[in-house]
Amino acid sequence: MRGADPRVVLGLHQSRHERRLLTAALDLGVTALDTGSNYLGFRSHQVLAQTAGDLLPKFTVSTKVGYFPGPDGAGHSLDPVRLHAAIEQVAEDLGREPDLVFLHNPEYSLREAAPHNHEVLVQACATLDAAVAKGLCAAWGVASWDPLPLLNLIDTTVPRPAVLMVHAGLLVGARTLDAADALTEAWGLEGDKVWGMSPFGGSTSTPVWDRIDPRVFLRDGSRLSRVQAAFRAAYHLPRVGSVAVGTDEPAHLGELIGALAGGVDERTVQEYRSLLRDRLRAQPA
Repeated sequence: MRGADPRVVLGLHQSRHERRLLTAALDLGVTALDTGSNYLGFRSHQVLAQTAGDLLPKFTVSTKVGYFPGPDGAGHSLDPVRLHAAIEQVAEDLGREPDLVFLHNPEYSLREAAPHNHEVLVQACATLDAAVAKGLCAAWGVASWDPLPLLNLIDTTVPRPAVLMVHAGLLVGARTLDAADALTEAWGLEGDKVWGMSPFGGSTSTPVWDRIDPRVFLRDGSRLSRVQAAFRAAYHLPRVGSVAVGTDEPAHLGELIGALAGGVDERTVQEYRSLLRDRLRAQPA
């Protein structure tokens, strides 16, 4: 059995939430679990408690609030009352307080809240900050697929999250990468306080992974597969300390853990980011 590796977080987005996966994750040394209130048709917390309630104390559990069920499907809201109620519901459904609650993709509601988007963000972050003070969760963070709309809103009046989660990997564009770096700096976060998510852009079976060879980003990638190399490179695009990755197959999870032994060529990463910026500047306005 491996020792716990804090750099890998088992993400449950699109997961079947099977007990065998959680058991295998523990055997592999993965003790961080990430889900969301809207995962599995808004049933993720309840299913976890029902199928693996005895295993949950062995994990640090993070989840997300911000999406709510509605008559036309999932809707997004940063309303403080709804956010607070959602955090309370998390603890009730899981049977325990979560270790970390993320404000889930706040940019979706903030775009519609202008010109009051700054005030809305402050109130939403303050709600999660208050939830920590009340003991509803141990810490709170922000999970943002597109951090660019947040940048101009961050000032000293916005409560500071403990963790920032952003889209990471080779399929992330230059704007998003640079915005993630800027937001990380604005909030003074680094190392294990910055997480990446969706390192494969949804799936390792999409055609793009057959057309490129991510092993060029490693100092010695000859012993790793393309999937492993893409996963390892994701820790530098942007620089994050942990990556939340989803799978239903223990063998795939083990393969990704094996990728952590690979060394990333930082110079190649920076050259790649420069190429992304050059391509962006060359696009018509």
